[in-house]
Amino acid sequence: MEEGTLLRLERIRKSFSNVQALKGVNLDLKRGEVLALMGENGAGKSTLMNIMQGAIGDYEGDIYLLDKKVEIRNPIDARRLGIAKIHQELQLVPELSVAENIFLGREPRNRFGLVDFPRMNRETEPYLEALDLSVKETAKVGGLRLGEQQLIEVAKALSLQARILIMDEPTSALSEAETRKLFTVIRRLSSEGVSIIYISHRMEEIFELTHRITVMRDGEYIATVHTKDVTKDELVQMMVGRTVSDLYPARRAKIGQEMMAVEQMTYLPPAESSKKRLYNVSFKVHQGEVLGIAGLMGAGRTEILECLFGLFPAHTSGTIKLQGKKVRIRSPQEAIGYKMSFVTEDRKGQGLVLGRPISENMTLPLLKQLSRWLFLRFRAEEEYCREQIDNLKVKAHSANVAAGTLSGGNQQKVILARWLMMNPNILLLDEPTRGIDVGAKAEIYQLIQKLASEGKSIIMVSSELPELIGNCDRIITVCEGRVTGEFSREEATPEKLLSAATLRE
Repeated sequence: MEEGTLLRLERIRKSFSNVQALKGVNLDLKRGEVLALMGENGAGKSTLMNIMQGAIGDYEGDIYLLDKKVEIRNPIDARRLGIAKIHQELQLVPELSVAENIFLGREPRNRFGLVDFPRMNRETEPYLEALDLSVKETAKVGGLRLGEQQLIEVAKALSLQARILIMDEPTSALSEAETRKLFTVIRRLSSEGVSIIYISHRMEEIFELTHRITVMRDGEYIATVHTKDVTKDELVQMMVGRTVSDLYPARRAKIGQEMMAVEQMTYLPPAESSKKRLYNVSFKVHQGEVLGIAGLMGAGRTEILECLFGLFPAHTSGTIKLQGKKVRIRSPQEAIGYKMSFVTEDRKGQGLVLGRPISENMTLPLLKQLSRWLFLRFRAEEEYCREQIDNLKVKAHSANVAAGTLSGGNQQKVILARWLMMNPNILLLDEPTRGIDVGAKAEIYQLIQKLASEGKSIIMVSSELPELIGNCDRIITVCEGRVTGEFSREEATPEKLLSAATLRE
């Protein structure tokens, strides 16, 4: 990291209606520095970064680049100043190729004014090679896995030759191997003088990668500290204003009878699918038990949950028994009928209708129960939703607020509330805390333990090994579509899980 301040923000203020989102925030960024920006959801991080990238132009305060006062009133200003952002939520066009997405709006042209596709494909290659990303420039982005799409976002930002990169949860959909690749790229960029603002809720990444940490809370600047001089507990206390010494609640498991037995489940997707194969997957889960599934991205963890929920019956074989009775689950409707619920990893793409109110999102599976003579009973719907909003502490002005306006943690609570209203016996959770802050994570963990104590069976996929160890009674590991290990809570360590998750046949 070089000495010298590259960017300085002073007394930045921003209000939305009567709500003050930023209250005189200061931030400085040095040349070649990796600066972590931390705070709970709602702390003002996104608003501040939106100002920096020109998405919000009507702010108060001053911005200096190399000690020269500048104005950032639109994205063109930001790009001209060398500022680029890698979004947490993908900003890609699925129908376009990798190269077309990377150069969207900046396509090279030939002498006839037409897009020069061969040249664009050639110029894409170095960015893919820098990330060690083995996909073709001509491949449609929509056919890539989520982690690969995230790396395309990184390549797109690198192509802008930015001197300031804003990375918002860039590893949220990446495997451990892909995360390592990204960290290598970040360190190389830092050594070349590129400055990076790194937003993540993953503490281990912050302590491994960053030089300094700036903390925000409730729209205010709290402190900037050198990473090597602060502990995790001190950082959490600055973020939430309280001590969160025990992130994972005490587990007093009362394991009951067998609820589900999966025997020799095999999934062979069609050739054009990006889904991963499963081979002879077998496991059991009991009443009141939290079963974790660990593995690298692409190992088949999500496919296990999807097959259990009846998404691919034509391509799935094997046996599923519920409370000892053999069943055939041929659709999500049948899975729901068997009192199963599925919380997807992609809450914005698959879990929510973002433009519709919280109430409608919560009651989607309950329309039949809430209707009379083909008409929805709106008062009953409102009562249902208000009860769940109160129970799960969803932070929203009313049930009529659009789901897309909520923070990540509150969106996840809305999805959980929807399925809990169905009173499931078996709850399938795919990355339930991805992209949410430490305070919201603690609330989700408490809810998981509460549901288990009520006798619910929970199958939980997570890429965060400490999360699995802290919440689960048993953990199975998956590698290349096969179960490669099983560990009790007492036996499980990150080293053992990672070793088993890379155990290929």
